Amino acid sequence: MRFWRTVPDEARRDLEVTLLNHAPASEPLPAGFRSLLGDARDLSRFADNAFDAVFSNSVIEHVGGPSDQLQMAHEVRRVGRLYYVQTPNRGFPIEPHFQFPIFQYLPESVQVALLQRFPLGWYDRISDAAEARTIARSIRLLSKRELQALFPDGAVWTEWFMGLPKSFVVTRQLQTEHRR
Repeated sequence: MRFWRTVPDEARRDLEVTLLNHAPASEPLPAGFRSLLGDARDLSRFADNAFDAVFSNSVIEHVGGPSDQLQMAHEVRRVGRLYYVQTPNRGFPIEPHFQFPIFQYLPESVQVALLQRFPLGWYDRISDAAEARTIARSIRLLSKRELQALFPDGAVWTEWFMGLPKSFVVTRQLQTEHRR
């Protein structure tokens, strides 16, 4: 919800927004917003093209492995006439969740050891090795090519930071017919 509060009230006035999360909303929602519990890999409660637009900011890297990411992409494409899906670039030198250089390329055993010894990024130090392993496995960053393959009907563009590709956004926009 924090993200949506950055959108000016006048821009949200005529919107109906459905938030889908694993946990219930922790604060009151503005008019026009509803919060549902759910999983982006299974949107079967919604009909095809149920939404004018689907907006996903840094979610797809959290849903699981390649087959889970493919399922989420399928569901986004199915329920949204338009979509905007953003995800961090696997190739960016600083892993954004752990805020540690090349964390995404380190062996899992090293990732777990680092998580057990230091607070990293959004995570406090995790003493339990099994929990640290679960957290390390819970994020699968994507390359631009992988994102395009998941959304073949979308256009991918790059967000840059200091001359480096920081993240990718894939969108499907309305196609306008050219009239003669």
